[in-house]
Amino acid sequence: MSAVFDNLDVFWSGFRITLVLTLLSSALALTLGMALAAMRVSPVPILRAVGTTYVETVRNVPPVVVFFFVVFGLPQAGVQLPFMTSAVTSLVVYYTAFFCEAVRSGINSVQVGQAEAARSIGLSFGASLRLVILPQAFRSAVPPLINVFIALTKTSAVASAFGVAELLNATQRLAQSHSTSVLLILGTTAVLYLGITIPAGVVAHRIERKVAIAR
Repeated sequence: MSAVFDNLDVFWSGFRITLVLTLLSSALALTLGMALAAMRVSPVPILRAVGTTYVETVRNVPPVVVFFFVVFGLPQAGVQLPFMTSAVTSLVVYYTAFFCEAVRSGINSVQVGQAEAARSIGLSFGASLRLVILPQAFRSAVPPLINVFIALTKTSAVASAFGVAELLNATQRLAQSHSTSVLLILGTTAVLYLGITIPAGVVAHRIERKVAIAR
């Protein structure tokens, strides 16, 4: 147990960076995902085509490929980013597509009559989406959005391979210096990740039940 208790500061530092990385990436990816979802349901064909192309391309590429592109590809084009910024950028680029689809699923759950009613009172597409469709869509979209957040949390561990001192990176360093306590160190790391994902899953379950009752 000393390998854990003597290194609580190392675990905390890694956990804190993982939490910041996850929350910042999720906030940015959700914002861009909403914009991308608006493009995918837009009446403008070129916007729908661009949105669909982005989503279908990114969702079918492993996240580590996106990390390699951002970390090693962008410098070839003259764009130098710090490790943390590169990790956030990679996660945002990848998970924007997934947040987009979660939001779009919520939009598709809203009855068509709501959009028709919005148009009948003179609202533009953007206004009807912002004022009528999205507020209703988010009620159904929150559970899948939280599932995407959980997936992003787990994928953030990939950042450890690219120089970001997050939780998995801290675990690797501790495992190398305490080879006889590897299982205990890994177990502690798993518990810390669960400290992020389980509360998010509970929130998703409760919201899902409330939505089901409301319907």
